[in-house]
Amino acid sequence: MALNMVSNYAANVAHRNLAATDMQATASLAKLSSGTRVVSAKDDAASMAIGSRLNAEIQALRQATVNAGQAASMMQIADGAMARTSDILTRMKTLSVQAGSDQLGDVERGMLQTEYSALLSEIDRIASATTFNGKTLVAGSAATELATLGVDLTAADGFAQFQFDPSVGAASFTVAYTTADNVMTITNTTTGESQGVTLPTAGAIAINETETIDFSQLGVKLTLNSAFDKTANSGAGNVVTTAVNANANTSFDFKIGTGTTANIDTLTITIGAATANALALDTTSIGTSANANIALDAINLAIDSLNTSRAGIGASQNRLEFASSNLASTIENQESARSNLLDLDVASEMTSFTSKQILMQAGVSMLAQANQMPQNLLKLLG
Repeated sequence: MALNMVSNYAANVAHRNLAATDMQATASLAKLSSGTRVVSAKDDAASMAIGSRLNAEIQALRQATVNAGQAASMMQIADGAMARTSDILTRMKTLSVQAGSDQLGDVERGMLQTEYSALLSEIDRIASATTFNGKTLVAGSAATELATLGVDLTAADGFAQFQFDPSVGAASFTVAYTTADNVMTITNTTTGESQGVTLPTAGAIAINETETIDFSQLGVKLTLNSAFDKTANSGAGNVVTTAVNANANTSFDFKIGTGTTANIDTLTITIGAATANALALDTTSIGTSANANIALDAINLAIDSLNTSRAGIGASQNRLEFASSNLASTIENQESARSNLLDLDVASEMTSFTSKQILMQAGVSMLAQANQMPQNLLKLLG
């Protein structure tokens, strides 16, 4: 190769190699400082995508584990309340046995009745006070129910749906509308309570739409459809509701998976109501020997019902424990898979980084030597 002063080929080659080594050392340093072998998509796009999904799944599974633990805590609170209710039932059974014996007179039975009534009230108080994060656990539910419209209140005439609060129990309602004042009145014929509501005067209900009238005092909502004619629907109609247990069991859905599939990612647990009404004890008394015997039978059934509910809670707690253990195992395996894809082999990368450091030191030294080579040409000019 000819000697010249314009171009220093050796320095260019040394600089190019030094720059490449510096980039490799910088990438190695980034991996060592972050602890991952995939710092950006260019390192391994496929592993980055899979690892990202695995990481999201792991974080969601950890939250599902927390959900399962909190669900078990809820079940324990409910079981604790039922345990105290069971103690009360035991005492009530003792009082019933005592009151059913004829060595007692009416005065003594009256004294026992006082305690019996207080214990009934305590059952309801415990049920109402047993909560978790504001949710009542053993008081049962009282969700809005639907009633079949009477034969004279049909969808064709504009009456689409009748909703009521089941806490009213069995009741019949009359529905009356008067065109003159545009007022619809609903009356509970069982209690005699009624409420009138003025309908909106914005005109007819639009096609394919409905209009719900809220009779809040009665716990009733009546939905009208576009067939309702304010000029023709005068007169009265009847709705009869069936008896509804206002203390029905309460169901809770717990998210113990990362998807949306029922019975797989969501576990539904039902807790039996433990109120005096739900246990069929609210109408019992021990004021007489006969009533005490009736109460005794009712208490025996209530004890069986309560034990059944507690057994269900115990089964749910055991299931939650197994679900939590499975989640822990799944997280461990998912974490291992993510680690194999993304985590850095520090020993291997440190060896590579050390090699890059040596090459950088050698490259800097050789670049310095190459920059000194043109000075040798000055001797020829002397």
